[in-house]
Amino acid sequence: MSETPLLITWAQAAAPHALPLFLIALLTAVLAGGAACVGFQRRHAARTVEAEPRSPRMLLSLALGFSAIVVAAALFAWIAERATPMHTLGRADQWLADGIAATLPWGALRAFSVLTHFGDRAVLIALGVGVALALLWRRHTGLALGWAVALLGNAALNPMLKHLFERARPVHEHGLTVEDGYSFPSGHSSGSMVVYGMLLYLALQLLPPRWHAPAVMATIAVILTTACSRIFLQVHFASDVVAGLLSGGTWLLVCVSSVEYAQRRKRRKRRRVHR
Repeated sequence: MSETPLLITWAQAAAPHALPLFLIALLTAVLAGGAACVGFQRRHAARTVEAEPRSPRMLLSLALGFSAIVVAAALFAWIAERATPMHTLGRADQWLADGIAATLPWGALRAFSVLTHFGDRAVLIALGVGVALALLWRRHTGLALGWAVALLGNAALNPMLKHLFERARPVHEHGLTVEDGYSFPSGHSSGSMVVYGMLLYLALQLLPPRWHAPAVMATIAVILTTACSRIFLQVHFASDVVAGLLSGGTWLLVCVSSVEYAQRRKRRKRRRVHR
């Protein structure tokens, strides 16, 4: 019984301060991502370069990746079960949406109505086609295939999930953006996670190391801003956005792991040929 009022109390307390809380969280995440990338690069440079990761290390990476997928899927299922008006999470969602609608400054609302376009379907499709053509032109066939599968897979997965749960959107009457269709999970959130997450993976594969930290920081900023813009615009509940990030992140991990596995097999075959 103590859990029920606690979530709603947090939502009521957070709503008037949602914008500064978002900015603090965004800055923290961006700086933490950049610092983590730099730290990883330094540790990697300090180690002796190996032709191929040792088996225990590779198995540990696979185990961690699989664990992350399982945890993300479990969290998604937990949110999906409770994101209804009859449950605490659903009521907290409504309190937060109503509080943001009543307190968010008009200028911030207009800014988010522009920033949200990073996750628009037309933008993601154009980016998907452009990157695929660039990869093919540079003869990165395997990466181009992985990129296409990631984007097309998420484009099919998100509508299926929406029709499975059929959650209505929150009321949004500001007129800056109008969305129809189902709400759970957020397509902008999952699409941004997959497209910009895969773009980061490609950047880490193809760009010089000096660009890795800026790429990580920019990716975090774009994904979080796009996802949270849906909450501030009141076209999605907060749980829709979290679920979209989880579903997109799970699919992203599957795709990146598959591409990494294929790339390693390709490198092994090349070494065998040259022996």
